Parts: sequence; structure tokens; C-alpha cells
Amino acid sequence: MAADGPYVQLFSLHGLIRATNLEMGRDADTGGQIKYVLELGRCLSERDDIGRVDLFTRLIADKRVSSDYSQPVEKVNDKFRIVRIQCGGRRYMRKELLWPYLEEYVDKTIKFIKRNDAIPDIVHGHYPDAGYVAAQLADILGIPFVYTGHSLGRAKQARLLDQGMSRAEMIKKFKIDRRIDAEEQILARADLVVTSTRHEIDEQYGLYHNKDIPDYQVIPPGIDIDTFYPYYHNILDDTERSENSRYAQASMLKELNRFFMNPDKPLILALSRPDKRKNISGLVRAYGEDLELQSMANLAVFAGLRKDIDAMADNEKEVLTEMLLAMDKYDLYGKMAIPKKHDFEYEVPALYRIAAEKGGVFINPALTEPFGLTLLEASATGLPIVATNDGGPNDIIQNCRNGILVDVTDTGQITDALRKIIADSAVWDRYSKNGIMNVRKHYTWQSHAGSYAKRIKTLMKGNPKLDFKSPRPSDAIGRRLLKLNHFLITDIDNTLLGDDNSQLETLIDYLKRYHDRLGFGVATGRTSDSAREILEKFGIPRPDVIICSVGSALFYGRSKKPSPGWASHINNRWNRQKIVDLLEDVDFLEYQEEENQRRYKVSYYMDPDKDRLAAVHDLLLKHRCRYTLIYSHDRYLDILPFRASKGKAIRYLSYRWEIPLINFLVCGDSGNDEEMLRGEPRAVVVGNYSHELESLKGSRNVYFAGAPCSGGIIEGLRHYHFIDEISGG
Repeated sequence: MAADGPYVQLFSLHGLIRATNLEMGRDADTGGQIKYVLELGRCLSERDDIGRVDLFTRLIADKRVSSDYSQPVEKVNDKFRIVRIQCGGRRYMRKELLWPYLEEYVDKTIKFIKRNDAIPDIVHGHYPDAGYVAAQLADILGIPFVYTGHSLGRAKQARLLDQGMSRAEMIKKFKIDRRIDAEEQILARADLVVTSTRHEIDEQYGLYHNKDIPDYQVIPPGIDIDTFYPYYHNILDDTERSENSRYAQASMLKELNRFFMNPDKPLILALSRPDKRKNISGLVRAYGEDLELQSMANLAVFAGLRKDIDAMADNEKEVLTEMLLAMDKYDLYGKMAIPKKHDFEYEVPALYRIAAEKGGVFINPALTEPFGLTLLEASATGLPIVATNDGGPNDIIQNCRNGILVDVTDTGQITDALRKIIADSAVWDRYSKNGIMNVRKHYTWQSHAGSYAKRIKTLMKGNPKLDFKSPRPSDAIGRRLLKLNHFLITDIDNTLLGDDNSQLETLIDYLKRYHDRLGFGVATGRTSDSAREILEKFGIPRPDVIICSVGSALFYGRSKKPSPGWASHINNRWNRQKIVDLLEDVDFLEYQEEENQRRYKVSYYMDPDKDRLAAVHDLLLKHRCRYTLIYSHDRYLDILPFRASKGKAIRYLSYRWEIPLINFLVCGDSGNDEEMLRGEPRAVVVGNYSHELESLKGSRNVYFAGAPCSGGIIEGLRHYHFIDEISGG
């Protein structure tokens, strides 16, 4: 923890986040959640009991978006930064396409943490992709994990099914299966889930199998009351208004007036992304079918930011086309405004105040609304609201008593509520005043940040519930690896252990004595369980890393689950079943027992013969397979993904934890060790080596010890002065 409070890392991955002039509504990934995470970070950083805040997002260098998003680190204030990490290339992509690159994001974030020598006290993921990343970091670093979903996959799936979309379409377009699976994992892992409403917990998280595992805390988001000040400040002689604010007011009036025949009428204002669930077409239909309402008020619909509808995504294109067709069908020209753009820093607050000055109403006609931040913004300026009777608006109107809830599928209810507020000045005044006063009472970011800071401190005090709910390793292996700069990695059978274990106790003493400066790992053909069992039997300290099954799996510390980062890395272009099918009828190969097979390893018995090995290579290459082939002890043939092997796993560890390869000492005895013994790490071949390693004699950085097994390892440590390096001797 920082001297003056915890260091909090927030994660929101899709990338279009910057400190000023947010592009909210630009697309489906730039809704209210980007403002939420920015304001949360900003207000937390203003508190004396919070040390530092970093908001992690994706670095994007793409001509289609602002160059602001390619800045690696953006300073918001002295305690708050936006940190951008590249993954999946540099082009902007919608969040559903980011799933294959999340492990890359985890790896690069770890590197960032090590370079900056700053381990967070809390990680907080927003949306399931960022939640997945934050959960991985929490497990690695042994710290609490907080999650905010914003919207949930099971609720979206149910909504799309109601709209007639097939499950196959949902999987193809939205990766809905991957998202829901991640959300279930997140709920099983999260120490705290922050929600905006109780409804969100009951009706949305309630759909999940793991709904009862995490703790929940309702902390409503807030708004910036200095930006969304009441409309009457404009009417009074308010000399503190900025020139930007005055210009935005004039600009928005000019933009609206070019649409309206009678611009002085009250204004019905709607503001949302062009998304089907926002029900923009339902609002236009309700207004179009009610001639009395048309005579009373104008309608302005700000449906995101657009230049060319044809160039937009299918969902946005369909929504905007429906809106334009409905406008034409009901002949709403002169009564309805559909501006193409607006900035959120000055023009949106000005819009709310313009509508309030005209005695208008803000409406949120969404079919479903988890919270409804725009409702708070409008209310803070004194604009009464009409909102969907779903989700967050229930809590807002219950707390603020500033408008009317309606069934937005019933156009009559929509128009009745709008007419009631516009026509009755006493009702309008009551809702306007209640909104101004009660938003300031219940919904400020300062109060949100205060509740949040108090809650995360309880997590950091060692809540005993965390010990049994969380699979987080109690030894916080990530914290240890971030501090290490030297590593000993050895094969087990016939290297660490063998016929001559006379020097084993001496080696164990080295490992214990230099534990705080020397990492210890094994690289073996055994499974992880088998490796742990044999090490424990001989009293060998628990390794920091187990590279097992000939390099096809990697485990950290006590974890019983393989590293998802390594699995994701080696999965590229791996087709296990294709290899099995191709080799099924090769008569000189015998498929090993099922207990020796793994997801990323196909194992055979094969008698030694160079022609046979070449034949396997030829067959796999002919069918465009990507693989690594390892033959050892004149008996065992293992086929792995082309990115997998003991040596490649060591290179991955070097990359991920920023430990120079030259600072790895690797030890082996047979052919399945050969690849890891070559190259930049310092290598030791123990005295009882197999003839398969004869070819390494004379190689740079390869030392052939005279002593066998652990004695050869000790000889290698002395040859390279490895202990002197880590002890400073």
C-alpha cells in the first residue's frame, strides 16, 4: 500500500477513453461506462486516503480514431493516469473481437508493473473482458479483485432471443458464449461486485450459476454537478460561466433551431447510442402518433455521433434508418431534430439546460436500462424525466421523485406522461426542483468514491472470507516473481534426482539460503501432479514454476491450474485432432496411454530410427501442420504446438517477468532437454547425460559437468559463479 493510501488499478479495455472530450455514443463500446470509469478514477484520486489510481485501457494507433488513443501514458492529475497497453495489434476493434488477445494484455501489464516497480493493492475490472484480465492479475499478485459488469451477457442473450436472433448468430457476432463463461468465472473469483442498483443484483446477476459466491455492494454512480448545474444559472447573471459553456449553449440553440418551425415550444429531449434496446423508433412512433403532443412540444433525438450511416455497423445503421423512415412516415419535419454530432464536455450539459429553459422533458425510452446516467445528468440541470420502468430508473425516481416511469412498449403511456409534465407547470416545477436537490443528495461522484474507498479498505484488511472463496495462491507468487532477477530451472529425472543423490541436500540448502533472490523451477516430461509428488517425497522446496508435460503446460507456485497465458500463447494454429488422425495408421508409432496425453501434447512410443523421424516430419509438413517434435531416450516421441517446448516456456517466462535470459541457469540430461539448453541461457549438462546431447559439446553457454545429477547442478552453479552474482559476492 502507498504511504498515503492504496494504489488502485482500474481496467476498461476497449480503448476509446481519454481525459477530456469523451466520444460517448461513437459506437456500441463508448456508452456511459467510459465516463463511469473516468469519473471514478478522477474522484478517487482526489481523496487523501487513496494513494494512486491508474486506468488501464488498450493502446490504439488507427487513422480512423483520434491520435489521443495512441499515447502510452496520459496524465490526468498528479495521482491519476490513463495507461494504454497494446494487444491484438494497433487497429481499433469492437470489444467482442478482443477475447483472443486478453492473455497478451495480462503479460504486458505485468511487464508494465515490473518496470514501474509498483504492485497495485486492488484491481477493478469493468466489463467481462477487463474483468477477466483483472482476475488473472489478482491471482498472480495475490490481491483483491473488484468487478463491475455494467451490462451482462445472460441478460443480453435473453433480449436477443426475444428479438428473434439465433444462438448461433449471437455466438458469431457477439461471442456470447465466451462472454457468459467469463462472467461465470469472474463471479466465482471476485471478492466484491459493485453494482448501481439492487435490481441489477436480483434481476441480472441472479441469472448466473455463480450468483451467490461474491459479495455485492450497491454504490450508485454520480455526476459532475459543476458541469451539470441547474438551468436557472443561465437565466441569472452568472459571471462564472466559462466562454466554452456560453459558446456551447449558443451552438446547440443554433443547431436545434435549424430543424424547428416553432423553436420556442417545449423540447422533448432524447440522448442515447443508436442501439435497438434504446428503443428510439418506439419514441418516434409515440410522438408521431400523437398530434396533440406534436402541437405542444418539439422532439430532439441525439442518437450518437455519425458522419455517413452507410459506413456504420449494421446495428447502428438499422436503428438510424428506422428513425429516419419513421420521421418521414409521420411527416415530422419542422417538429423533430436529428443532429449528427455533439460533444459531451460542453454541448450535452447545454442541451439539458436548453430543454429545461423551454419547460421540456428528458426521456429515456430504452427497453432495458441497467442504470441511466443521462437521467441523473438531466435531473441535475432541473429537467424532469420520463423513463422506462426497468432497472436503474426505478431507484432514481424513488430517490429523486423527479419524473414518471412508463412501460415503453406502450406508446400511450409514453405520450400521456410527456403531456402531463409539459402541460402542468406545477408538476413540472415540482419534478424540476426535486431533481436538482435530490441528485445532489444521492448521486455525486464524491459520495460514490467515499463509499468505494471505505469498502475496498475492508477487503485489504484480510477479510477471512477471502481465504476460502478465492483460488488466489496464498504465497502471492506474482509478487515474488516480480522481484526476482535470477532463476534456476532443471529437469527432474536423471538431472535433479537420479541414481546419485549424494549432493541433493547441498543443493536444497542453496535453494533455501538464497530463496529471496533465486527463483526455482522444474522443466519435466512429468505431469504437474507427478512433479509435485516426487519433489515433496525428496524434501525439495516447492518450485516457483513447473514447466511440465515436455513444455506443453506451465504452472505457478501452488496453483493447480495451468497458466492461461501460456495456454493462450501456444494454442495458435494448434490442431491436435488433425495430427492424431494423420498419424493413426503409421505402423511404427504406438499411441501412448491416455494418462500421458494432454490437450497440448500428443505422445507415442517409437523405436529409434532417423528415417522414421523424418517420415513423421514429412507427413505433418505435407498437411500444413504447425508443431514441435521432441524425441528422447530412444523411445518417446512427443508432438507439441509449434510455440511449445521447455526452452520456449523459459523464453516466455523471461519475457513475461522481465528476467534476462542470461540470468537463467538451465540443467538437463537428455534429448527432451536439448532445445532448452541451447541459446542465451547458461546451460548445464549433468555428468550422467544421454548420448543425445553429445552434439552440444563446444556450444556457447553449455557446460558439461563431471558430476552426475544434483552434483552436476552444483558444479554448474560454481562454474558460472551464479551464487556469487545473486549474493553480491
